[in-house]
Amino acid sequence: MTLMGFRADVANRSVAVIFIFGKLLRFLFFLGFLALLVGRTRTLAGYNFSQIIFFFLTFNLIDVVVQLLLRGVYHFRPLIVNGNFDLLLVKPIHPLFTSLASHADFLDLITLIPLLGYMIYFLASGQINVGLTGILLYAFLVVCSFIIALALHIMVLAVGILTTEVDHLIWIYRDLSGMGRIPVDVYREWLRNFFIFVVPVGVMMTFPAKALMGLLSPQMVIFSFVLAFILLALSFRFWNFALKRYSSASS
Repeated sequence: MTLMGFRADVANRSVAVIFIFGKLLRFLFFLGFLALLVGRTRTLAGYNFSQIIFFFLTFNLIDVVVQLLLRGVYHFRPLIVNGNFDLLLVKPIHPLFTSLASHADFLDLITLIPLLGYMIYFLASGQINVGLTGILLYAFLVVCSFIIALALHIMVLAVGILTTEVDHLIWIYRDLSGMGRIPVDVYREWLRNFFIFVVPVGVMMTFPAKALMGLLSPQMVIFSFVLAFILLALSFRFWNFALKRYSSASS
């Protein structure tokens, strides 16, 4: 399915090149914005410029991998509206897997490679002091971030089955997750708590980098792990609830 999607993407090579160029340009523009933002004050919410850059790199890592693997959500609504979701339900592949991963975006993989290379170079250059414990915690919390993102995407699919509304919800998710480009510590306390305990953008985007820098308490590490698996369990239950109420195209 990924290969077929990639062939469709590169059928018009100029469009694929513009797409990749646009992603890289947006990345560079936001780096420039951060340089201007932090350059005058030298710090932002107590973080220096190097730390702010790494928060932004972590956001991009999580966002790109999620978009790479879960792109099928953006193509889900037509399946419900035109009735082709019925065909997924009778195939031997689990419909949830197909709904999530049927349009994995290979072009995002092309942008992921230089991003990972730059992150490794950034850490190796010593701009941030890290240790083995911090690296292990970072990897663990990035996995938790992927699990949280997976759970939220499954919930969006379930809402799509019940209401046929998918596009608006997934773009609301994109807009809210975009708030994690910078550490949520910069926001007011009530908004910061909202992004940690209600819509866990802070847990997804901010906590991994804070753990790498040794700035995250053990309680928050445990909270991230528990939250990820609670949300995943709830999302599976919500998906099954929605499937039981799916009326199919024939009705």
